[in-house]
Amino acid sequence: MAGLWTRWTRRHGHAPPLDDTGDGPGRPPAGTGPGARSEATAGAAGGAGAEESALWRMRATVRDEPGSLAALCTALAGLRVDILSLQTHPLADGTVDEFLLRAPGGLDLADLRETVTAAGGSDTWCERADAHDLVDAPTRVLGLATRTAVDTSELPLALRQLLGRCTIRSLPVRTAAGPRDVPVEGVLEDTVMRLRAPEGGVLSIERPYLPFTPTEFARARALVELDARLGPRVPRGQDVLTLPEGADITVRRADTGDLPAAKAMHERCSDRTLGLRYHGPVGDADRYLNHLLSPHHGRTLAAYTAGGRIVALGHLLWDGDETEVALLVEDAWQHRGIGGELLGRLVTMAAGTGCESVYAVTQASNTGMVAAMRGLGLPLDYQIEEGTLVITARLDPAALAARRACGERIGRE
Repeated sequence: MAGLWTRWTRRHGHAPPLDDTGDGPGRPPAGTGPGARSEATAGAAGGAGAEESALWRMRATVRDEPGSLAALCTALAGLRVDILSLQTHPLADGTVDEFLLRAPGGLDLADLRETVTAAGGSDTWCERADAHDLVDAPTRVLGLATRTAVDTSELPLALRQLLGRCTIRSLPVRTAAGPRDVPVEGVLEDTVMRLRAPEGGVLSIERPYLPFTPTEFARARALVELDARLGPRVPRGQDVLTLPEGADITVRRADTGDLPAAKAMHERCSDRTLGLRYHGPVGDADRYLNHLLSPHHGRTLAAYTAGGRIVALGHLLWDGDETEVALLVEDAWQHRGIGGELLGRLVTMAAGTGCESVYAVTQASNTGMVAAMRGLGLPLDYQIEEGTLVITARLDPAALAARRACGERIGRE
């Protein structure tokens, strides 16, 4: 049950401390780009008999002197390794060169590293790449900036795609590393960077397996500054859906501007409903909302009546390296399929950002949430301990796309 305990403790991280902040964000979306080729396509380019190839991302530190990079490139050519792209990250005492390589499929990683070391490279790091890495850096950065400009909630996802596998957390204002301890320009310390968050507090970004370079730090800082200058914003598209009994509801994105309406819904919910959702004292429920509605911690969908009242909230929360989903439906509107509709939309959003799975923390007695997760039609994993149930859904983008293409709207919870 160690895995359950880890997730359960992370779930408590969503409940904000006294200053209404908490930790968040999670997985980044996979990059896309025109003209990207798969590894299989690359391997078959030379004909049916050509040897399969593999894409690799590699970083190596080289001496900042003429001929150093040329020697490394010559050594790679000796292994029949093709350099598809190269980025340079200047350091005070050298240069970090980042390569996208196409190598013979049978090339051993240890041989690649030994060759780089023999050619004068050091601190070599490699990992498998895919076709998304073929998009050049300026195009990728411009795309991330555009998405962030449209939607505040894209910031943690954009940072994750910009920097690769990393953990991003939003630290409260009242911590040992509060804004007063982080200068306006931010702090870079090897595998950790800290930046002032747009809405207060500090963004802590950690990548233990690979130190950040000053170039990466500057890019991340520019993206955060862009988000701060533009202010809070979410897309305002909406859908009007008809319930089986004929009533219409409107589903749209929500943010902190919807806080009064969300608190009013809390007042109409029973203690049992609030307890099943927040797993804690019902009197503290309102304090969670400012955190939950912040786009920097995830995405929220709200269901509105024709009169403008919120009757349901669905949250997609970036939780470190994972993604959580949560639902709250007002008592009088339960068992009409609203929760299942919101959940389906949230999971589709998660798949669109590159998440491989989502999880819900609930109680075994919360039959509505269990039924909603089952209604997704996705593979589920259940872990339970002392009445706390964690349900993990493995995402299948194709199945989710088919679900939407079939026009599935309101079903039973």
